[in-house]
Amino acid sequence: MKIFITREVPATIKQSLVDNGFQLVEWTEKRDLTAHELIHHTKSSDALFSVGGNQLDRHFLKTCSHLKVIALCSVGYDRVDIAAATKLGIPIGNTPGVLSKTTADTAFLLMQTVARKAIHKHKEILRGNWGFFDPMADLGVELHGKILGIYGLGRIGLELAKSCRHAFDMPIIYHNRSKNETAENELGARWVSFDDLLRQSDVLSVHANLSKETQGIFNRDTFSKMKKSAIFINTARGSMHHEVDLTNALENNVIWGAGLDVTDPEPMEADNPLLYMPNVAILPHIGSATIETRMKMMQLTVQNLIAGLHGNRLPHCVNPTVYER
Repeated sequence: MKIFITREVPATIKQSLVDNGFQLVEWTEKRDLTAHELIHHTKSSDALFSVGGNQLDRHFLKTCSHLKVIALCSVGYDRVDIAAATKLGIPIGNTPGVLSKTTADTAFLLMQTVARKAIHKHKEILRGNWGFFDPMADLGVELHGKILGIYGLGRIGLELAKSCRHAFDMPIIYHNRSKNETAENELGARWVSFDDLLRQSDVLSVHANLSKETQGIFNRDTFSKMKKSAIFINTARGSMHHEVDLTNALENNVIWGAGLDVTDPEPMEADNPLLYMPNVAILPHIGSATIETRMKMMQLTVQNLIAGLHGNRLPHCVNPTVYER
């Protein structure tokens, strides 16, 4: 059986699949596949090892309905039409759990970088502006004792809450559909309404899943309810914040700063005004970008592929109702 891989992956990952008797076809060009190319290569394969931002929409799934498994090398699966895949009997695998700490660490990095204007200060050195010392010019803010608000306190949000509580003694508030008893018992976290989350947070970090309800939820209206001293952090999905509204909020001092590991669109254009604001830090979606985490993600992807191609239930399946068919 044949597996199509949409990116180059480490030799050890490929060897583990070859050792199980599978034939591999790997996309090695340093550009994204077009929709037509993805279909062309996948039509002659039994499984898809999907790395990157391939859109697996209804048309793709219907055209490649023969697939025994689609294994995503990611936690998120918003780029897949899950309902269509389930209807067609295609199990979809993902890689949950292994990147929670790494992504939380990225949010932790961003909030500190924004608070101290670190990227801006580094740029000033490159511009030759490390000169006269003005003790009250262009200062940052401290995080110690400030209120951390988390929108979506799941695995990643909990890891961030732990870091902030232990490092900066930050009280934790959060908004979820359901309460997180672990966070409440271990960290003293408090559930609050969404409006109270906006009003009370000194740092508001986004860790919810992207859905119809959460898309664009951070916009002109929500930013207007936040503290003027607030820092907005998003390491979840770029389309959960409205980028023009965020830009306007920062330019007009509606909020104090922002740190983004995700943007809308991705990649961000080099002339985007957010990149030139002193109180903003932008990273190129590096939430899971450590050697250890990426290897763990690929290992889970391999587990899903092997199980699916052997006709077994995927160990990490996002549409388990597919097995009720």
